[in-house]
Amino acid sequence: MSTSGIDLDGHHEETAQPALFANRLKVYPKAVKGPVRRIKWALLVVMLGIYYILPWVRWDRGPGRPDQALLLDMEGRRGYFFNLEIWPDEIYYLAGLLILAAVLLFLVTSLYGRLWCGYACPQTVWTDLFMWVERLIEGDRAERIRNDKAKLTVRKAGRKIAKHMVWLVIAALTGGAWIMYFRDAPTVTVELLTGSASGMAYSMFALFTVTTYVLAGWAREQVCTYMCPWPRFQAAMLDDQTVTVTYQGWRGETRGKYRKGESFEGRGDCVDCAQCVQVCPTGIDIRDGIQLECINCGLCVDACDNVMEKLHRPKSLITWDTFANQAALGRGETPKPMKLIRPRTMIYTGLIVVLGAVMLAQLLTRTRVDTTLIRDRAPLFVTLSDGSIRNGYTLKITNRRVEPASFAVMVDGPEGLKATVHLADGQELPADDVEVRGDGVGSLRMFVSMPRAIIPEEQTPLHVTVRNQTTGEEAHVDTMFVAPPSGADRTQRSNSVAPVQMP
Repeated sequence: MSTSGIDLDGHHEETAQPALFANRLKVYPKAVKGPVRRIKWALLVVMLGIYYILPWVRWDRGPGRPDQALLLDMEGRRGYFFNLEIWPDEIYYLAGLLILAAVLLFLVTSLYGRLWCGYACPQTVWTDLFMWVERLIEGDRAERIRNDKAKLTVRKAGRKIAKHMVWLVIAALTGGAWIMYFRDAPTVTVELLTGSASGMAYSMFALFTVTTYVLAGWAREQVCTYMCPWPRFQAAMLDDQTVTVTYQGWRGETRGKYRKGESFEGRGDCVDCAQCVQVCPTGIDIRDGIQLECINCGLCVDACDNVMEKLHRPKSLITWDTFANQAALGRGETPKPMKLIRPRTMIYTGLIVVLGAVMLAQLLTRTRVDTTLIRDRAPLFVTLSDGSIRNGYTLKITNRRVEPASFAVMVDGPEGLKATVHLADGQELPADDVEVRGDGVGSLRMFVSMPRAIIPEEQTPLHVTVRNQTTGEEAHVDTMFVAPPSGADRTQRSNSVAPVQMP
């Protein structure tokens, strides 16, 4: 890119301008062996195992109930987590869990850097799996680079096709496993394979298959560098006591190439072999310091330790340490243990304790009965034939227990009021024996009437209690009883509402 201009002598000259965009430099991570790599393999197996196997775990909840241990039943509008059942109006449990997880992530990051990114993030886990398949089929770093530069041959095309076919199989298994969390796993598997699944199921299956294939197979480190917001504000979580992957420059510099038999006197331990760069999944040089692209995976630690071992030099030229310790070592001082207790970690820990306690208390005290009460607005009230005033309400009783239950409906208000409960077809029910099916909602009509003489004001507060007659669990709701103004003319009242007979 260039622009033309005129210099002081009046001559035209071309001025080079930096490009606003740069093409991606493909990263070819090299395989590495060591304790960090073994830990990552172990975590990868555990996390993938949990993801793929958990939908198939069964949990007996009784006849006619879903027996999948973890299920977000969209059709039945329930969330099942082993012995815990969550209803739609209890979505705040999920919100609280997400907030708790976010604060926990803040705490871990402030202590040990981007451990989530390097070891547990789905993007990291599936990219690791895809790169393992790539190395298995196409070879390690040097061979892949050489093959990509070579002309297309039958062998090269076959290896490429085989790699992408395996990637697509893994992506399809990932997409299929995802929808199993929202529908019974054996059922949806048969439906998908026989072509009888819903359009939504196939759409979600295709969506997660494509995104897994693209993000883990093609985008890779670009997701971490450009798409993920976490690297942008992770710096706010770090301080000089945070343990991160770091290059010990005080020991490694001045770096330079090394020939066998040479002395390390007067030079640093770094032999500038670039092994730390070659094994990095994001292609950065850790010797340049902490960077936005670094996911703190620690594979460069294994690579450097392997080189130091061959050179008979001390390991941990690249290691996990705090900024404060590295500064102290650079000054020749003795490093100190990391300070676990500091303002930000205390704040995060306090938030976790408070949020966890609130959620646990709410969970332990939750009842299996709930109720909602909506007063009729048209008409606001009805004048009965005996002169009393009646209000109508829609009453819904939620029975969160598996078995049917009998409920008593009690209304507290001025002495002399009368409350009746009816089915939708008008059939009156005993107020102390309203039956609601298990795991269901009973929709009822409730009428409250009062003699005009005992109504204290235009709006009288009422308190409604719904009690499970077997367990004693209660739900409470407050409402208002509306009456005409005390000084209103009888004729004016009769023009707005017609007298009706008592039910």
